[in-house]
Amino acid sequence: MKSTSIIEILCDIESDVSTCWEVWTSPKHIVNWNFANSDWHCPSAENDCRTGGFFSWRMEAKDQSMGFDYCGTYSHVEPHQQIDIELEDKRKVTIKFEQIGAKSRVTERFEVEDVNSAELQKQGWQSILDNFKQYIESL
Repeated sequence: MKSTSIIEILCDIESDVSTCWEVWTSPKHIVNWNFANSDWHCPSAENDCRTGGFFSWRMEAKDQSMGFDYCGTYSHVEPHQQIDIELEDKRKVTIKFEQIGAKSRVTERFEVEDVNSAELQKQGWQSILDNFKQYIESL
């Protein structure tokens, strides 16, 4: 059964929106930030970031004990502003990019799944977003 609960996470990044967009959408960058902690990694990423395009980002434990593909279809893309996604399990995700002074704000809203607690999902997604921030700010 599909959940209707929505979680919102965000972070402010010491970078411009153009750089945030590039790092979010380019597979050469995605593999460097798309994991929640140092025990995991993202060994591969395919990304066709356009309305109707498909993406698949592999997330795995470094010890290979578990892994999964985070994948879906882009239902709407406004470059440097917003990405709307439908995941394979039909949940919806929206990512917004905003320039706020010298910083960029990235906000994600996602429908929760029914396997893990909402709090665990929020923590995991926020950790990935924080990793995204750290990666950009280290470039």
